[in-house]
Amino acid sequence: MSVHHESEPKLYRYSRTVFGVFTHVLCALFTGFITVLTKPGSSLFSWHPFLMTLAFSFFMTEAVLLFNPYSSPVKKLKHKTKSRLHWILQGLCVCSATAGLAAIFYNKNLNDKPHFSTWHGLIGALTVAVVALQSLGGLPLLYPKLAKGWSLAKLKRYHATSGLLTYLLGSISLFLGLCSAWFSSNVNGYGWYLAVLCPILCSLVVMSQVTNAYMARKRMQY
Repeated sequence: MSVHHESEPKLYRYSRTVFGVFTHVLCALFTGFITVLTKPGSSLFSWHPFLMTLAFSFFMTEAVLLFNPYSSPVKKLKHKTKSRLHWILQGLCVCSATAGLAAIFYNKNLNDKPHFSTWHGLIGALTVAVVALQSLGGLPLLYPKLAKGWSLAKLKRYHATSGLLTYLLGSISLFLGLCSAWFSSNVNGYGWYLAVLCPILCSLVVMSQVTNAYMARKRMQY
C-alpha cells in the first residue's frame, strides 16, 4: 500500500474496501441472474443478453477493479502483471460482446427484423466497436516500443479517460437492454428496479475509482 493510502483515514479506506468488494459481488450476481433468466442455448436470442452481460457487467468491471487499490483481488501483484491481466479480461470482453452482437444480428436476419432500429441496438453496436478500439489502444502501454515517442504518462491518462467513457457506454447499453420489451416482460416490479440498479451502482464505483486515482496523483505531485 502506498504512503498516500496509509495516510488516509481508516474509515475512508474501509468504506472504499466495502464498496469495492460489494461491486465484485454485485457484477457476479447480476451476471448470474441474467444467465438464469436467459438460459443460454435455449434459443439463438438467449445468447445475446447472456454474452453482452458477461462482457460489460462481468469482464469489463473486473478488468477495471484489478487496479482498485482497496479491493483488487490481485493488489499485491506488480503493476505490469495487473496490466496484462487487465488486457486479457478486456480481450474476453471484446470476444464475448462480438459474439453477442453476432447472435442478435443473425437472429434478426432469421426473423426478418430490422437491424439497429432502437437506441439499445445502436448504442450496443457502437459500444462493441469502441471496446475493441480501447483494447487495441492499450497495447502501447503493454509494449512501450509501440508508443513511438509518445509520453507513457499521457497515454495512461488518455487510456484511463477513454476507458471510463467506454465503461459508461457499456453500462448505458446494459441499462437500455433492461428497458427492452423482452426484459420488461420477464422481470417487473421491484425485481426490475433492483436489476437496473446493478449497472448504475457499478458505474458509480468505477467512476470514483478512476477519478480518485488521478486526483491522488495530482495531490502527490504538489
